[in-house]
Amino acid sequence: MANKPEAIDALKDNGRAERVAMSQAPPQPSAEPVKGADILVEALVRQGVDLVFGYPGGASMEIHQAIIRSNIRCVLCRHEQGEIFAAEGYAKASGKVGVCIATSGPGATNLVTGLADAKMDSVPVVAITGQVPTHLMGGDAFQETPIIEVTRQITKHNFLVDHIDHIPRIVKEAFYIASTGRPGPVLIDVPKDVQQGYTVPIYPDQVAIRSYNPHVRAGREEIQVVAQAIRESKRPVLYVGGGVVSSGGADELRELVRKTRIPVVQTLMGLGVFPENDPLSLQMVGMHGTVYANYAINHADLLLAMGVRFDDRVTGKLEEFCKHGKIVHIDIDPSEINKNKEAHISVVSDVKYALEDLNGLVEPGDYSAWHAELDIWRKKHPMKYKDLKDEILPQYAIDLLYKLTKGKAIITTGVGQHQMWAAQYYLFDEPRNWLTSGGLGAMGFGLPAALGAQMARPDALVIDIDGDGSFVMNVQELATLYAEKIPVKTMILNNQHLGMVVQWEDILYESNRGHTFIGDPEGKGFHPDFAKIADGFRIPAEQVVHKKDLPAALERMIQTPGPYLLDVIVPYQEHVLPMIPSGKTFADIITE
Repeated sequence: MANKPEAIDALKDNGRAERVAMSQAPPQPSAEPVKGADILVEALVRQGVDLVFGYPGGASMEIHQAIIRSNIRCVLCRHEQGEIFAAEGYAKASGKVGVCIATSGPGATNLVTGLADAKMDSVPVVAITGQVPTHLMGGDAFQETPIIEVTRQITKHNFLVDHIDHIPRIVKEAFYIASTGRPGPVLIDVPKDVQQGYTVPIYPDQVAIRSYNPHVRAGREEIQVVAQAIRESKRPVLYVGGGVVSSGGADELRELVRKTRIPVVQTLMGLGVFPENDPLSLQMVGMHGTVYANYAINHADLLLAMGVRFDDRVTGKLEEFCKHGKIVHIDIDPSEINKNKEAHISVVSDVKYALEDLNGLVEPGDYSAWHAELDIWRKKHPMKYKDLKDEILPQYAIDLLYKLTKGKAIITTGVGQHQMWAAQYYLFDEPRNWLTSGGLGAMGFGLPAALGAQMARPDALVIDIDGDGSFVMNVQELATLYAEKIPVKTMILNNQHLGMVVQWEDILYESNRGHTFIGDPEGKGFHPDFAKIADGFRIPAEQVVHKKDLPAALERMIQTPGPYLLDVIVPYQEHVLPMIPSGKTFADIITE
């Protein structure tokens, strides 16, 4: 961008929706001019923010100086990717907006993976980045990147603050956009001269954006059509996902199931929105879902899809997915309707509102024959694993952890086999206790997300179930746990391989290894030594190899005050089963 004024104009109000007049509180008569960075921090305080995750740099120093003059606590993560994953963990565990702050250039670009992850999984995050002064923008100044342009497709919205007087309005709009409708990440880019300027701030009381109407409630007639479809069905299934979690509709969903006795399958992002121990829960659906959940989808005459997006890891071959059933799709985002799978009945609505209205119309149905049919498949294909004498199977480790914690912990994961096994064998009774990277599948998510979740719910037991490949990607956040006294527990299922890729190599490439072994090439032992690494960060840790030693080691991990790391050595030959290969159908499911 050689022409600086044009470069700035291209960024100003990028994609900003038209606004209507906002009611504003007038400034105090005796108000004195305030520095831009302090206005930004005060705007955060007025949004109820008392905690942010950050890593300072030259273009964001003014913001951090303002934070230390406020009552906001800043958790100093050791990498910008760590801080945005922590903000996501905070948001997922609490339902509040997670906030993170980074400097310009490499600091801002290090947020990109987290922004994409939050966009895919609909996580309310506000990311604030410092930017070089406006007069230097477009000139390739030191640590300059056009982060507005970079993040346009992976944020729900973004703002360049081109004038100090816009700060209060933009912050209020950012939180409003991030937290309403379908939640998502919003980025605010603040040039350094805007942070350093002075003005008398005017903080708006409310926000209204003409083309943005996030509070969507379907009409009664639309809900009546859904209720009628339920009355006419003999083999209905509720297919529920992260949208039910985001809407806060778990109680309404449970009421619907109590009234109708319709069985429930849950997506990876929806685990816990309905109790997985309930007899009407068929647990997780999709590529690594239960056989009986996938059978139910395949044989249903009515699929009630709520807060889901029919992603490929659930549907497999789209033409065959619920081929013989009528599909009802309820979602707050109209762009999701008919995007991947055409619905027979589509309803654009906040799922919580739709469930509330539906509960006033439905009646108990007689689905005893359908329940009996599903029970046959549940007994025929239960979730199971081998009982080895000495080796620790990852499924056993997670199952044992579930029993020792009575299913009450907040669980985060990285991405890979350990993630799927955690989803299969740690059963959730409540929403917001299962935090994982679903749509993007970002390795390195587990530890920083656990850090954020622990800050959101300090009295909860928070455990990161991780893989050796994923864990090392953000291992530096052990330093944050120690420095900030955050009692996150970490259980690494260490198979010395990139396990999920190995599994696909076994299935598709005759077990030919394409750089998936990440252990010691000289065969001198388990590499790296995570217990020694943790000790270097002053985190208590141990390694366990033998099955007989695992129960006591897990108890020590759970009971030790403060953070703890347990490195569990597991065999790499295990596959995550069941499995419907990508692009295949229920008929192709692998169970052995």
